[in-house]
Amino acid sequence: MMKNHFWFIVLALAALCWPFGSMAHEIRPAIVTVTFKADGRYQIDISANMEAVLAGVSPKHADTNESPNARTYNQLRALPAAELRARVQDFSRTYLAGIAIEFDGARVNPVLESIEVPDAGDLQRARLSTLHLAGTTPAGAREFRWTYAPEFGSSVLRLQKEGREGMAAFWLKEGVLSEPYPLTGEVKTMARGEVVQQYTALGFTHILPKGLDHILFVLGLFLLSVKWKPLLIQVTSFTVAHTITLGLSIYGFISLSPAIVEPLISASIVYVAIENVITSELKPWRAFVVFGFGLLHGMGFAGVLREIGLPRSEFLTALLTFNLGVELGQLSVITLAYLLVGLWWKHKPWYHQRIVRPLSILIAAVGCYWTVERVFG
Repeated sequence: MMKNHFWFIVLALAALCWPFGSMAHEIRPAIVTVTFKADGRYQIDISANMEAVLAGVSPKHADTNESPNARTYNQLRALPAAELRARVQDFSRTYLAGIAIEFDGARVNPVLESIEVPDAGDLQRARLSTLHLAGTTPAGAREFRWTYAPEFGSSVLRLQKEGREGMAAFWLKEGVLSEPYPLTGEVKTMARGEVVQQYTALGFTHILPKGLDHILFVLGLFLLSVKWKPLLIQVTSFTVAHTITLGLSIYGFISLSPAIVEPLISASIVYVAIENVITSELKPWRAFVVFGFGLLHGMGFAGVLREIGLPRSEFLTALLTFNLGVELGQLSVITLAYLLVGLWWKHKPWYHQRIVRPLSILIAAVGCYWTVERVFG
């Protein structure tokens, strides 16, 4: 019974993690930046995974590989930029019909000025195309609202006025109508309660189910010692560290290319897993090593928040609640791992030999694969 249970966990972990070394399969929100210009015009830039939209990949799937249209999606991702741009152009009328842009409750139809499509490049990473829309703000208009069709997924709406500081940012789930954005007077921003709710959820979902590399790192921490106190020390050390670099990255004090950060994150998974294999005891320096790796992971988290933006009026609240969500996600991973593994076998004399080593070797193998993929992909 124990053997069957254990190998089910091993196979499930392998099936879950091996294909998803990067962000190619994760369904992320469209980033919509609306700029109201001083000359009475407006500009809307939509950055989205248009291959997923064209393939009809439902946002109900956390991962594109879960969709019955995954094969079509993968074929589109391999297209040259010019060919994909033509596909997007042909689909643009349908796409724009699914976007409601309203001034004072009246829908308007902006002009599609241009489409930017990057080269296919690394097929292990999602390609984000950008559609540039423009139009004239109706005379006397007082407020703006936005809706993104539910079949296209969620959107992050960023609103700004030319020549004025500050940007309002709202994370909208599928088909949700945005709050009215005033075109005159003071800009309405999210209330503190809304910020807490949205950014806690954002941090949690960035771990579960989307952060597979972070999940493996936390599992590596869990395996060597299933006692709660050292686990919490390590996880808290990790959270404090990534909070520091996340904040510094968002403020612009530090910056490191994803081409450097992402391979180092996967290498951190390898290190923790190998240490689990070669030692059976939790060493005093582990918390300090985890802190160092947390600094790297924080720079990885920064990419998500840069896309979505942090409300200036509640910057600290958003930053802290995002990290609270991350911490809750990590604790959820540990709790699930404990229920699957620790609860049954933590006191067995063969726990390290039969549980920690095989799972850690598997985690190290996945981490090595991701590291090579991210360096040479």
